[in-house]
Amino acid sequence: VLWEQQPCAAPNGPILVTRAGEILDAAGVITGGQSGATGGLLQRRREVLRLEDQSISLMGYLEEGKQRRERLLAQSQELRERMGEAAIKGAKAINYEGAGTIEFLVDKHGDFYFMEMNTRIQVEHPITEEVTNYDLIKEQIKVAAGVPISGTNYYPNLFAMECRINAEDPANGFRPSPGKIINLHKPGGHGVRVDSHVYAGYTIPSNYDSMIGKLIVTGQSREEVITRMKRALSEFIIEGVKTTIPFHLKLMDNPIFRSGKFTTKFLETSFDFSDLK
Repeated sequence: VLWEQQPCAAPNGPILVTRAGEILDAAGVITGGQSGATGGLLQRRREVLRLEDQSISLMGYLEEGKQRRERLLAQSQELRERMGEAAIKGAKAINYEGAGTIEFLVDKHGDFYFMEMNTRIQVEHPITEEVTNYDLIKEQIKVAAGVPISGTNYYPNLFAMECRINAEDPANGFRPSPGKIINLHKPGGHGVRVDSHVYAGYTIPSNYDSMIGKLIVTGQSREEVITRMKRALSEFIIEGVKTTIPFHLKLMDNPIFRSGKFTTKFLETSFDFSDLK
């Protein structure tokens, strides 16, 4: 058995348990000696997106404040640099090539711990593309074809945010809402991007992922991005199925979310779903 506390992975990583008597010892290591504790971690998750050939290219940083719901750019430059160095070191150690994202958990002291590496392009890759002006899909194909990547290190110059627009009912525990899209209008304008395959008349199946599309906005500051995202969400019309748009709209007005001082427990402890429709 591999024992690992979730969603707040331990600094020591998974622990191999071979006998029943070792389970309590493993739990003590993971929780810092306190059964049921989190070892001081705030359950805040950050990611470093990478694209590599035989050289090392650091692409960008993502911060996940709540599982599945939204990811923001990390805002501490010093922390970015330390995580970037760790990501490069890890990728070099295994001679990694291609697109990948290394994920970390960050505690209240600014210390970070490796959680996992996703050895693929991320759903959130448009965020990095927008803030670095870099086509990750194009470069990923070029790396696979043996063509050297066209740069070295890329750093965010803007702020960006992505909302996943899912065919789910947020007022009922994000229950899937498959069905036919009767009417569809996508938002637009400066700094607004929609990645989606759907159209009016498209039927969302019940046996696949419920994501309808991704709404990505870019701006000069986090405040501008939130304002632009709220406007774009209000213009995004999808009729025929329930979607996560009402949830995202309410999220944009939440004071804790707007402050940026939230953790992965935010939805469970500080968000009111009662008035969602």
